[in-house]
Amino acid sequence: MSSLIRLVGDLGETLSRFTQRWIPDSWVVCMMLTVLAIVLAIFGAGAGPNETILAWGGGMWSLLELAMQFTIAMIAAHACVSSRPAYRFLDWLASRPDTNKPVQAVVLLGAYSIVIAYMNWAASVVASALFVPFIAKRNPKADIRLLIAAGYLGVGTVWHGGLSGSAPLILATPGNPITTPPPGTEPLLDRILPVTETLFNSFNLTYLLIVSAVALMMVAVLHPRKNARVLTEDELNAIMPTLADETDPATPAAQIESFRGWIVLAVILIGYPLGYSIMTQGFGASWTINAYNAVFLIGAMLLQGTPANLVKAFGNGARTASGVILQFPFYAGIFGVINGTALGGWLGGLFVQVATTDTYPLIVYLYSGVVNIFVPSGGSKWLIEAPYLLPAARELAVSPTTTVLAYAYGDSTSNLIQPFWAIPILTVTRMKFGDVLGYTGLIALVLFAVTVIAMLMIPPML
Repeated sequence: MSSLIRLVGDLGETLSRFTQRWIPDSWVVCMMLTVLAIVLAIFGAGAGPNETILAWGGGMWSLLELAMQFTIAMIAAHACVSSRPAYRFLDWLASRPDTNKPVQAVVLLGAYSIVIAYMNWAASVVASALFVPFIAKRNPKADIRLLIAAGYLGVGTVWHGGLSGSAPLILATPGNPITTPPPGTEPLLDRILPVTETLFNSFNLTYLLIVSAVALMMVAVLHPRKNARVLTEDELNAIMPTLADETDPATPAAQIESFRGWIVLAVILIGYPLGYSIMTQGFGASWTINAYNAVFLIGAMLLQGTPANLVKAFGNGARTASGVILQFPFYAGIFGVINGTALGGWLGGLFVQVATTDTYPLIVYLYSGVVNIFVPSGGSKWLIEAPYLLPAARELAVSPTTTVLAYAYGDSTSNLIQPFWAIPILTVTRMKFGDVLGYTGLIALVLFAVTVIAMLMIPPML
């Protein structure tokens, strides 16, 4: 067994050296995917060059609302994590592993990422990124590349089957375009699908537990037994989050900025409508993407305490979201190519035409993973795929619940080889995706094998 563990660890190290040398910056990867999408649209789906380029341009600004939702989620999560209570907690938690056993540190970070991702994907992306410096500083023998891979586990395992899963939340949101299409068109579903039937389905909960355990086992096995790559003291100090100064206000303006009543007012204004919605419409109908953002905005305000601290925390958090702000329009352009040409239907047809009732969940899982490489946005991508996945599911006697869960799993697994959601953790640690792809790729391969088995076992009419 020990020789097998060493073999797997050496393989991860070898792949990591290869990806460090050959995989460019994540924005360049985005542009490479753009070229691939354009080529597939023209030579695969039969779209003309003019049509394809115009579709890219038309899509570039089509997801601004979603981009702003993601940006707010990430900055608010950063403000939560960079508060003094969270800072003290993370420092304490990072000191729990034995400093002579770096595997403990890696597993702790992986478990932290998974637990937070189950509750909220944005919090996991940011909180894991900010936890890495604490873990690395308290556990200097832990390999920084594997720490990053462990911090990325949440979005590669449980997030889309967790409480913030975009596709299930869309189906649970009244007035969504799946159940309430534009006038003159038929709905893809005749009712909303509450989260009790999707996210809290027993199959989903069991699956999430299994893939979490497998992922944690993988990061434990993959940690290099020798030649671990670690950061210097100066590098660690450079990536540690900073706290707002606690100084007494010296001017009337500063006193107004420090008045906690503004925080209380904002919390009431945001929290009351959310609480009213939950009380009158129920949790399942109210728990949407905007509800999550409201919760984390409230959390950020309460944890930061004063308007001055909140403003500084949001300013610092904007750096964490800078990669999303830069790259989202370009991924939205790919969205435009897939949605504005026949490319989406062509890709879907390649998979759906070979499906049966029993294999359809596996086909959806594979297809979702492939498209996620091009459009790493679970919610907007679902709106691309649902118009032909749900009718095909109905024709094959596969339930919407089974379909959306298979979609969610494919969207999660392929995140481990897609650099977009790694941007915050790479930004904080000042590393490149190629530094960690060797490790995340191996983890993704094992999780893929596990999920293939799960997709062949999932009941079509879940």
